[in-house]
Amino acid sequence: MLGVHAHAGIEVSRSVVPIFNDGTESRVAEFTFEIDRLRVVKSVHLSGEGSTDFADLAEVGMRHLRKEGDRWMTETTKFQEATELDVRMEFPAGSHRCELVVKTRPGADLTHRLGLRVEAIEFVDGETMRAEKASGRHAPRFAYRIHRKGDHGCDTFRIPGLARAKDGSLLAVYDMRYESSHDLQGHMDIGLSRSTDGGKTWFAPRPILDMGEHGGKPQRENGCSDANILVDSQSGRVFVSAVWTHGRPGTHQWRGRGSEPGLGIHETSQFVCVHSDDHGVTWSEPVNLTSQLKRPEWWLFAPAPGNGITLGDGTLVTPTQGRDESGLPFSNLIVSKDHGKSWTVSAPARSDTTECAVADAGDGSLIFSMRDNRNRENKGDTNGRAVSVTRDLGATWAIHPADHGALPEPVCMASLISHRLPDGRTVLLFSNPRDKQQRRNLTIQASLDGGKTWPKEHHVLLDDGTGYGYSSLAMADDSTVGILFESSVADMIFLRVPLADIVQP
Repeated sequence: MLGVHAHAGIEVSRSVVPIFNDGTESRVAEFTFEIDRLRVVKSVHLSGEGSTDFADLAEVGMRHLRKEGDRWMTETTKFQEATELDVRMEFPAGSHRCELVVKTRPGADLTHRLGLRVEAIEFVDGETMRAEKASGRHAPRFAYRIHRKGDHGCDTFRIPGLARAKDGSLLAVYDMRYESSHDLQGHMDIGLSRSTDGGKTWFAPRPILDMGEHGGKPQRENGCSDANILVDSQSGRVFVSAVWTHGRPGTHQWRGRGSEPGLGIHETSQFVCVHSDDHGVTWSEPVNLTSQLKRPEWWLFAPAPGNGITLGDGTLVTPTQGRDESGLPFSNLIVSKDHGKSWTVSAPARSDTTECAVADAGDGSLIFSMRDNRNRENKGDTNGRAVSVTRDLGATWAIHPADHGALPEPVCMASLISHRLPDGRTVLLFSNPRDKQQRRNLTIQASLDGGKTWPKEHHVLLDDGTGYGYSSLAMADDSTVGILFESSVADMIFLRVPLADIVQP
């Protein structure tokens, strides 16, 4: 929440949560007021300060929440196309809790914001309660809903990866978890959504990596998860890699014997990959890279979810993760100098770290950001992403100045990309739940000094609710940031954020 504002008996709390641009209902604010006698509310006055274009709003309504027993009952006014709600609702003496809900015009511009808020409540006797104004800096943004729980025959979509193909198409990958939200092992495939208009609209989700009933095992014992997507910017080939577990019902690859030393499918989780040579329209059969990449003594080796990068000389770099010979997690890279025909495995950057992201720092080095398990207990000043840097593609590593402290986390996957600005500077863009305790406050941050500092003026809050909190960034075009993330209001959504909203010229 941005804060609670009280004046003359009314309190308003504004949520910064994505607003669906498909015309379905979204909650934008909650307010409470207390009265000492039976009164009739004539109208609720609203303002749109902080909105990009108030014409995006199709309808707005107020919902009165009444506690009866153990559940909230609701009473909603008629949706109206107005900034003054004609309520005409009777309220008995006491405290009352209400919500402001909206519907946008279908297809509302994803770069727009809607800073709608309650200004005052007017009673039929002419008296008015007013609320103090709040800053509109983090006004809620419009979002395209890729998946809501139960859509497309899937219980849950999880674990986003986002990339822009060479033809400009945006490709979103994720787990299609058919039966539950649980991690492997389970019935799940790697799915794809594709957009050819910069993320304004998306084709229906479909599986692109499905191991079916391999080896005579049911689908729930051939699950694939944690997709990483990488676009070779020279050849145009798109790679999607994932971890596949065969058999082992009731296990988890990161725990106990869910994955073990060895290379075979009955011993250890597998590193598999598919590719596309037509910008994500069609896909190859899976290729198993486990024997090429994994050391037999390691308990696990897998892609890190999110995206990989292509360097200026054509080198492909994918962030990876695993469990070493003692079962302890680590983060590292795989690198290809021949457009994905063969790969080499870097030295681990850090132990007891997992989901990681890599970006070209623009000075000949790679910056590497890692989820750190130590942050489960560490909620102090040194809580934060583990950050390392390499100048030799991971043969050697150094600690980055932003290590543990600059980028707080509740222990969660995050995303990191770089982009060259028109003036030649390199900007680093980072997204995660910016909170030490819970997966909330999903925020995009920017750094103009190689990741050393991430000033508040370069923070854009997208979702202050609580959710799974995974995210993946990609440039939708040269001036717009795209983000695919697990939100507090739907499993998987996509937003477009003007770069100028994050890094002002």
